[in-house]
Parts: sequence; C-alpha cells; structure tokens
Amino acid sequence: MTASVSHGYETRMQRVSIPGGEELIIRSLSDRQQYYDPTGAAARLGICSASWPLFGLLWPSSIHMAERLIQRPVHDDERIVEIGCGLALPTLVGRRRGARITASDRHPLARTFLEDNARLNGVDLIKYRHGQWGAPRDICVRDSGAEPLSDRYNLILGSDLLYDRDAPALLADFIDDHAADEAEVWIIDPDRGHRPAFARHMAGYGFQLESQDRIESAGSQAVDAYKGRLLQFRRV
Repeated sequence: MTASVSHGYETRMQRVSIPGGEELIIRSLSDRQQYYDPTGAAARLGICSASWPLFGLLWPSSIHMAERLIQRPVHDDERIVEIGCGLALPTLVGRRRGARITASDRHPLARTFLEDNARLNGVDLIKYRHGQWGAPRDICVRDSGAEPLSDRYNLILGSDLLYDRDAPALLADFIDDHAADEAEVWIIDPDRGHRPAFARHMAGYGFQLESQDRIESAGSQAVDAYKGRLLQFRRV
C-alpha cells in the first residue's frame, strides 16, 4: 500500500482481492477526512463536506457485489449499469470480463478515479454517466464530469445505497427510470434497516423481490467483518 497527495487530497494505492479469482489495484482516498471542492462543483450537486469523501472509499458491499458479478455469465446483448458506483469495483470486474457495463455516480471526481483505476488494471475505457436520485437539479456537465444517465438497462447494480429513510422511495423511482421493461436489479445492503420500505416501493413499480441472500464474511487484519443481504428483484 502506498500513499500520495494529489490535487489537494490524499490518496492511497492498495491491492484488493475479489473472491472468485480477480485482483485489482485500486487508488482510493486515504480516509474519510478528505475534502476538496475548490470550484464548488460538489456543493452545487448537493454534496456536503461530510459526504464528499464517501465516493472514494473502499466499501465492503462493493467487493461482495463484484464477487457476485463474477459468477454471472457474460451476455453480449445484456446492458448493465452500476449506480452510485463510487470506486466501481463491480464495473471494473465486469468490464474486464467483457460485459457491456456503464458506471454512474453523482460525485464530480468519480469519473477521474474510475479512469485512473481502469488504467491501473488494464481495463478498456469504461462508459461513465452522471446518475443522481433525489431532488431534481440542473445538472451542469462541467460540474458532474459527464452527461446524465438516460438509457435503460437489463441489469442494475447498487452497493450500500439504502443509507437513510428517504433512500428507498428515491432510489426505487430512479431505478424505474432506467430499467428496461424486463430487468433485474441487484442491491447489496449491509443491514441498514431500510430493506422492507425499499421492497414496497420497488413492488409499486412492478419489481418482484425474488431473493434476499444472506452475506457474511469474517473479519481479518485488513478487512472488517461483514453482514448484509443481496436483494434480487425482477420485473417481467
């Protein structure tokens, strides 16, 4: 692991092993104390100083999502999007395996970190779009770093997105806007307590909850113990 200072914030490099055979070199923020918004782009997108670093941290849910995606066969005609991607481990793994996958997030630096990590891992250029749910905002491409997400997808992935009581309704509405008529949705949630509300809102858009697979992993010196669930929805 190595650390460096870049553009006013500290980053580090680390090797991340994905169960199932993949290993990635990931550039991330060094800790959750980082903050750098000299032009006010993040503030205009509704990102406060406390939440600014969250996109750039390595979250266990994304490792588990990448592991599950490795187990899924690649289909040439399937379009996948990772929403709220942060460091986008599932996107990197999926693209390395040849999947047609798009990454999306609302943070103005998410695209920069994604492209850096893609180069570090020899991954072909990844399509990136700005994806933001919640109160409507006038999205400036200069602030967001990308055109807004507008297409519809066969599989929608999201890791650790149900972090407050408003998230179930807002996230379900956003997913409905970007899901194909027949679509799957995978959400990994580390037991934050908002799953029942999210399932109700998803049902309102015609998504059936097919499974809630329990995920547990023991901790180690490098990784904390983890408990959560993979929610799999399908709309037919």
